[in-house]
Amino acid sequence: MPQWAEQLIGQAIAVGISIIGGAVIILLVGESPLHVFATLLRGAFGSWERTAGSLLQATPIIIAGVAACVALRGGLFNIGVEGQLYMGGFAAAWVGFSFALPAGLHVLVAMAAAIVAGALWIALPAFFRARFGTNEVVSTILSNYVAVLITSYLTISVFKRPGGWSETEPIAPTAYLPQISDVSRLNIGLFIGIALAIGLHLFLTRTSAGYSVSAMGTNVKFAEYGGVSIRRNILVILLCSGAVGGLAGGVETLGVHHRFMEGFAPGFGFDGVIAALLANGSPIGVIGTALFFGALRAGSLLMEVETNASREVITVFQAFIILCVSAQILIRRRRDSTQGERRWKF
Repeated sequence: MPQWAEQLIGQAIAVGISIIGGAVIILLVGESPLHVFATLLRGAFGSWERTAGSLLQATPIIIAGVAACVALRGGLFNIGVEGQLYMGGFAAAWVGFSFALPAGLHVLVAMAAAIVAGALWIALPAFFRARFGTNEVVSTILSNYVAVLITSYLTISVFKRPGGWSETEPIAPTAYLPQISDVSRLNIGLFIGIALAIGLHLFLTRTSAGYSVSAMGTNVKFAEYGGVSIRRNILVILLCSGAVGGLAGGVETLGVHHRFMEGFAPGFGFDGVIAALLANGSPIGVIGTALFFGALRAGSLLMEVETNASREVITVFQAFIILCVSAQILIRRRRDSTQGERRWKF
């Protein structure tokens, strides 16, 4: 069976099992699964306004998913995208309300600050992974909590807007990302995410550097024998992954909230990692899986209003998807174990 067909079947199975699991939970709360799913679909795509809302929810997930794909294709697992997103979002807000710059330049500087913040936040786990072989899964997931707490402290105790909620001063209008819809806050961040996904795909498939990344992710020993500098690649890959994760936070701050708020983007980073896993590490596939998760997020608002089902049903969907994708990865690793050392295969 062709690899693409195997991947497509695996994704369909994961989504199918998640829907069945969600339906069971919905039945347990005394609601009709068909009614809930129909309401969910209507809440996500029932009008242009709701469709724009789904695209708005999908935008940071696409960018966060691309960040996860950068690491996954190199055989690494950056599960700290959530923390990098928070640090990038705060850095962009700080530039937005601290400096007075021309419109076009202000946005670029703020986004550059978000990229740098995301890269710096993963720099320590990346160094220890490259130099000492430390497990990046543990170090990056722990860094998420530190990032959330640091940004919360800065928001509440240092940069809090006088008389307001737990949020900073609003950014200057010159730092706003242009909107592409009058009925929602949908902005050009969507096109930035799609361009990043396409660019990463072309990099991985059309360049020698991209080939070395894919070779390392497929078989470390093979890549090393082929002259690939494993330590240097590990450091560069994780730094690039963190930079894209920071950009996701910058886009959310500059395009949606126009300030930094405590808990401003709950779960977008984790959703991006799940979207990347469901897409089997494909940057192009992340666009579709992120749209799927964005639709779930947007549709759950109407679902909770018109049915007895809670929005936590969406978490059940994601949990089943994680279990299914993890099982597929373990099966592939065991099947391919005779072909050399590999941590993840994408």
